[in-house]
Amino acid sequence: MLQEPKGKIIYQISVNGVSNYLEAQSDPGASRYVFAYTITLTNTGEIAARLEDRHWIIIDGEGATQEVRGRGVVGKEPLLEPGEIFTYSSASQISTVFGTMNGSYGMLASDGTRFKAPVPSFHLAIPNALH
Repeated sequence: MLQEPKGKIIYQISVNGVSNYLEAQSDPGASRYVFAYTITLTNTGEIAARLEDRHWIIIDGEGATQEVRGRGVVGKEPLLEPGEIFTYSSASQISTVFGTMNGSYGMLASDGTRFKAPVPSFHLAIPNALH
């Protein structure tokens, strides 16, 4: 009987997020700051998995929190084979010059196992807002 090596991770999606300030769509006088963000998901596990849903926690510089939940991302529910990468872009709006986003993706592995892919916190900040 073959045994899998210890430490082998079957279900794992690595997530990286980066943001860019959209000055043309923002209105500082009305406390509206819009940020584009690009998310890269990489299946670093050993089994294919489909992204089914998302859960975002968006916190502005004053601590106001928005939660966003929904099916898929940008109208898609991509299936990522082991080693496959999926990248998409979207946007978010906050009322301060600085904030953060984090959350998770609900994944369904090809063997029927459901798991979460955490999104590490990343910054939303106008240029020079962070020193």
